[in-house]
Amino acid sequence: MPMIMVTLKENNNHKNLLNNNSGIRVMNCLFASEACLTDVASCGCCLMQKQMWKLEMFFNMTLDELQRNLERAQSVLNNIRASRSAFSVALTDTRLCVGPNREDSVVKYSSVFVNLGDGYSTDTGAFVAPRSGVYSLALTVYSDAGAPGAVLAACARLRLNGRTIASPSENNLQDQEDSTSALLVVQLHAGDRVDVALPAGCFLCDNNNHYNTFTGFLLYATD
Repeated sequence: MPMIMVTLKENNNHKNLLNNNSGIRVMNCLFASEACLTDVASCGCCLMQKQMWKLEMFFNMTLDELQRNLERAQSVLNNIRASRSAFSVALTDTRLCVGPNREDSVVKYSSVFVNLGDGYSTDTGAFVAPRSGVYSLALTVYSDAGAPGAVLAACARLRLNGRTIASPSENNLQDQEDSTSALLVVQLHAGDRVDVALPAGCFLCDNNNHYNTFTGFLLYATD
């Protein structure tokens, strides 16, 4: 009989345990993983496994977020690299005078300081905007009349798609040599063409001092 009493007592304790809140948590724990189905004492193992699972989920979510941030940063960096557009050129590296001509002609600058994005062509003398944006353009023209009292005609036209947007010039009998400059900020669209035209009757002179320069660069993209 005592053996029976002990058995009943243990069964009653087990039932009471299942009826209270902790018993419910134990049952939930037991059904959570096959590794914790051995007995009630294995609930600690089950809870630890749940915590590890939560940590794994949090780690994976964090890793995914870091990956998305990295991809966004890479996209921004690629956009910045694609936006790099700048050129600066001079007329020549040796003694050279261009003009005067009977008709307007395009000035082809042959000495290249920088040409990021390859937007400027020494063959055509034109800069073609690689993308839409706000650009800074600068032009400096210089000439030497050759002798005191001779006509100085240092003049040029900065053009956008064939339309004049600036005309720096020095045309007089007062100076044997002189220069003039123009600096603009303009809105360009991808494919727009910017060049420098030498008007009829004007002439430019240069040497390795690079007095005649044509420069442009993208301030910021708008596409």
